Amino acid sequence: MKKIAVLTSGGDAPGMNAAARAVVRTAIYNGIEVYGIYQGYKGMLEGNIKKLEVGDVGNIINRGGTFLGSARLPEFADPEVRKEAIKNLEEIGIEGLVVIGGDGSYKGATKLSQEMNIKTIGIPGTIDNDIYGTDFTIGFDTALNTIIESIDKIRDTASSHDRVFVIEVMGRHAGDLALFAGIAGGAESVMIPEQKDTLEQVMERVNNAEKRGKKHSIIVLAEGVMSGAELSNKLKEQFGLESRYTTLGHVQRGGSPSAMDRVLASRLGNYAVDLLMEGISGKAVGIRDNKLVTTDFEDIFNATEHEIDLNLCEVSKQLGI
Repeated sequence: MKKIAVLTSGGDAPGMNAAARAVVRTAIYNGIEVYGIYQGYKGMLEGNIKKLEVGDVGNIINRGGTFLGSARLPEFADPEVRKEAIKNLEEIGIEGLVVIGGDGSYKGATKLSQEMNIKTIGIPGTIDNDIYGTDFTIGFDTALNTIIESIDKIRDTASSHDRVFVIEVMGRHAGDLALFAGIAGGAESVMIPEQKDTLEQVMERVNNAEKRGKKHSIIVLAEGVMSGAELSNKLKEQFGLESRYTTLGHVQRGGSPSAMDRVLASRLGNYAVDLLMEGISGKAVGIRDNKLVTTDFEDIFNATEHEIDLNLCEVSKQLGI
């Protein structure tokens, strides 16, 4: 393999730049030309492709977001659109592609691998930690630390005014951010899509905290359960509980990636290039039990439910009494 390309797609996640840097430098180290595709599949279609050198990825390992950019292209589902896009790769002679993103990004990579004979490897980049086949995704640890910083600051206000605070975090289908943040932030209650506690259970934990002399409580809520405003209103309507809610929103996506995310991204980027050099395609890289692994794209698509650590769920409940 003489030429490969790398792109980022879907929502940005801290550590994507570190992953792209690892892809570029590993390829060059092994005598492979590497090209950056800007704005994801949209850039592939429009020919927004540039050859990258070692210096082009200097001083980006500490930057959040993605220097390659990301954009949505629903039209990529059309085979004719994909044919047009692949022509731009063929003109350059690109034989392999590394896609950094989530399972939606992987679907485009699968089509290119199956229809156009472009070897593709996926790297999981999403703060939600919702990709099957890996314990952790790039960006999750950084987002988690951002949430914890916010919880710690909100707790100061909650304790000063004896208030209950609902903190809504990202996680439409996956509760990992809420679960980990709830444990690390000392929350009285955690509400996640995988295990929906009743309002009565939430209220019981708030009451238990009050009985032991604690005048404030923190409830961490994954957005996939309901909004913070909705939960706050329901607690008032059903139990007369006055609470405040905070929606952290897109602040969770940004910021300089943590050391853990930088190392994970570097390992996965390096591994992705190694796999392409071996002629492997149609797989995503990941980490399980601190070992690098691969998972077929099709297995990721066929995983109907997000895996949650049930042991952590139990830990959260026992510590939130």
